[in-house]
Amino acid sequence: MDIHIYLQERKKRVDAALARMLPREMDYPPSLCKAIRYSVLEGGKRIRPILAMAAFDASGGRGDSILPFACALEFIHAYSLVHDDLPAMDNDDLRRGKPTVHRVFGEAVAILVGDALLTEAFRTMSQGALDHGVDAEVAIGIINEVSLGAGFSGLVGGQVVDIESEGRDVDLPTLEYIHSHKTGALIVTSLRTGARLAGAAPEELRAITLYGEKLGLAFQIIDDVLNVVGDSERLGKKVGTDAARKKATYPGLLGTEESRRLANEIIGEGIAHLALFQDRAEPLKEIARYLASRIS
Repeated sequence: MDIHIYLQERKKRVDAALARMLPREMDYPPSLCKAIRYSVLEGGKRIRPILAMAAFDASGGRGDSILPFACALEFIHAYSLVHDDLPAMDNDDLRRGKPTVHRVFGEAVAILVGDALLTEAFRTMSQGALDHGVDAEVAIGIINEVSLGAGFSGLVGGQVVDIESEGRDVDLPTLEYIHSHKTGALIVTSLRTGARLAGAAPEELRAITLYGEKLGLAFQIIDDVLNVVGDSERLGKKVGTDAARKKATYPGLLGTEESRRLANEIIGEGIAHLALFQDRAEPLKEIARYLASRIS
């Protein structure tokens, strides 16, 4: 399969759904609605919703019931980036080649954009479950799991340890904790969301989870590497910022070449967990290979 065509097709589908689900620019209050659309629709590869869709398909899912859940995951990801870019966090001026939300709309609105998107994610999932007739127990289970992945035991917890580790010498277990929570938790959650919605068998859900844990860790290792050797124009943001902030990273601990080698090794381990899906997991395998080789 051509992974680039696959990703483009799925991205178009997700983008169209996001545009429908978000408030219109003229809705009230327009300052907030414009900022929300700007934060979500101005770029992005849609990796998390696409992973949810691929896991849904691999687990035998049919229809569009996955779309509201996939879009909700992108809302959570977008909120985390808006808050991550704030002066109190990473103080970034660019995101995806464009000025960050707080630079365009102000810090107060940026904070509220993140608050609105996080809240809207849970409304979108619950409404989507109602609209598509998703079994209530399945829907509540997924929403509960997304809450865990996005909260203090997942994304937020990893972000806090990341901030607290700046300027300090950290060991490999601490660094792995940061990456597996700050980035990996929402990736695992995205995959499990798709699989659970499709009614995956326990052994399939376990395989998807193990794959996701490897993918999430490797994804952030590659991100760390690109912050050292990447091209700022391709990335749409400055490079070298991790070193400037004295952040804990794999290249800082192991070097760029060893980090690349480790990421590829982890990707291989993740792909191996998908064997029981046979051909149904081909998109998931190719997505992992694509992410391992990315330059932006």
